[in-house]
Amino acid sequence: MASLFSGRVLIRNNSAQDELDTEAELSRWLENRLLLLFFGAGSCPRCQAFAPVLRDFFVRLTDEFYVLRAAQLTLVYVSQDPTEEQQDLFLRDMPKKWFFLPFKDDLRRDLGRRFSVERLPAVVVLTPGGDVLTRDAAEEIGRRGPACFASWREAADVLDRSFLQPEDL
Repeated sequence: MASLFSGRVLIRNNSAQDELDTEAELSRWLENRLLLLFFGAGSCPRCQAFAPVLRDFFVRLTDEFYVLRAAQLTLVYVSQDPTEEQQDLFLRDMPKKWFFLPFKDDLRRDLGRRFSVERLPAVVVLTPGGDVLTRDAAEEIGRRGPACFASWREAADVLDRSFLQPEDL
C-alpha cells in the first residue's frame, strides 16, 4: 500500500504537521492496514455534514479511550478544496491521526481519476495490497458505523495483531 504514495509526502494532521516522506515511514503507517481515502472539500455542504460522522467512526476505531487496541486503519484526506486555506480550515477539527497530501501535490487529482470518484464526499476503502474493497463507503459508514470495519478487515485478510504487545507493533 505504501507504493501508492511512493516518492510522495503524507502529512500528519497534528500541530507539528509531521511529514512521512521515506519508504520506511510510509510502510509503518500503511502496511497491513485498511486504507481509507476520503475525498472531500470544506466548501461542500454534503462533506460538511458527513465529516462529523467519519470523524466519530475513525475515533471509535483508533482511540484507546474507546477500544483496547487501535484498529489497523489509516485515513488519508484527499482534499478537493479550491484553496489551501479551505483545506487547513476543514482539517482543523479532524482527528490528529489523519493524514493528508500537500495541497500542491497533483496526486490529489490523480487519485480521484484513478478511483473514479464522481461525487463528494467519497470514501474509497483499499486492502493492504491496494485492491479496492469499496469505491464509496460513505453511505455504509453513515448507516453501519464502526461495525463495517470488521467486514472490511475480514474481506481484506488483514492480520489481527491484537495478540502482540504494544511495543511489538
